Amino acid sequence: MTDYNLVYLLDGKIYINLTNSCTNNCVFCIRSIKEDVVGANLFLKNENVKASDVINQLEAMKDKLSSEIVFCGYGEPMLKLDVIKETAKYIKETYPNTTLRINTNGHANLIYKRNVLPELKGLIDKFSISLNGENEKVYNDLSNPSVKGAYEAVKDFIREAAKEGFDTTATIVTGYKDYKVNKQECIEITKNLGAKFRERPWLNNGY
Repeated sequence: MTDYNLVYLLDGKIYINLTNSCTNNCVFCIRSIKEDVVGANLFLKNENVKASDVINQLEAMKDKLSSEIVFCGYGEPMLKLDVIKETAKYIKETYPNTTLRINTNGHANLIYKRNVLPELKGLIDKFSISLNGENEKVYNDLSNPSVKGAYEAVKDFIREAAKEGFDTTATIVTGYKDYKVNKQECIEITKNLGAKFRERPWLNNGY
């Protein structure tokens, strides 16, 4: 195991793990299966993550820097919005050719009770947003959200991200146990929201 639990490598890209908290408890979430991703233990000792902590670990791995850095770990990164903004600002100023993506459950605007997307313009380039299902029932069965109105909030977030000009992709996970997701309906929903679509077939190791 490495001690890079804030910054880790996966498929040749640097990923940033900001929190273990999440407003979903997805049935297929990798953290219910294992403690690490490719040897990096992503369970944090505490939630008091500062941008300076992330930047220090990032600099220690700058020789591994690729064209894209992804905010994604064992929790919902948008719960650490201020840390994202400060870290992203540093990355954009220090490594201007680097693309920044956030993998998110799309609950941010619901949680903060405001549209946070304009705050991320010029800092974040891409969003990958977990649509997860074609209707609220399927979504709730798969995602187990702790916030009310989550499914509609996710669709609104996808729509707003695309409208704000971010490279926006809505995703679903298919092939997990006996859970069924209607891929074609999800494609149609995504199209109507103005975003791109990606299917993530379930893998036993989660990635």
